[in-house]
Amino acid sequence: MTRTRTLALTLATSALVALSPLAMAQSDSGVNQNMSAEGEAGPVATVALAQDLFSYGVAHEDALSVITAARLMASVEITDADRTAESKPIDGMQFTADDDGSDAEPADLAAMIAKARELAGDNTTLTGLIDDIEAEGARGRIGGPSRTLSRLRAGYTDVWTIPFYGSSLAEVAVVGDGDADLDVLVTDENGNTICYDNSYSDKVYCSWTPRWNGPFYVTVMNVGSVRNSYYVLTN
Repeated sequence: MTRTRTLALTLATSALVALSPLAMAQSDSGVNQNMSAEGEAGPVATVALAQDLFSYGVAHEDALSVITAARLMASVEITDADRTAESKPIDGMQFTADDDGSDAEPADLAAMIAKARELAGDNTTLTGLIDDIEAEGARGRIGGPSRTLSRLRAGYTDVWTIPFYGSSLAEVAVVGDGDADLDVLVTDENGNTICYDNSYSDKVYCSWTPRWNGPFYVTVMNVGSVRNSYYVLTN
């Protein structure tokens, strides 16, 4: 079964795809996915969950949700990766406005902490929790994902080519700035669909276990009417 998650569904899900107990024989034909692999989510899922909680907390002015998001984000070390996507217009969609939408990026740890303090106000219990997150710093962080920022015009598509190892959990998350709807499609080198999400969201998480080492294609489509600045994250 293909494991595709919007981030909202990830809030209620902990069992995702992981390592297969026995490595399958290498092959480059068929679908590059081990359908029977099961296990726990990795650090990309942690970041995706943090982003979803942050969005929820901001929308509902819930300081505790934002604090929890910041704590999750602080637990993972994220590195920037120099990757280039192939960008092209989506067939049948025409938008001429390129400068609409904000220049804001998806929230990082500093932005989450700042928002948490704003929502916490004079509540000393909540501000104490925020102080604890800042004091912990990078201590105890788990190895985390890599991320690449893209500013995708309305009506355009980014295609990322990303290699993954066989018999190891593969994770991809797309986290947008909230300005426009992003659809996400992940396919293997043979054109088989691994994950597909066309819900009205710009936050998507997907995990699977490849059968062999190979490239995968992560297609991000901006089907909204303004630019969206998003991160693509992988493990």
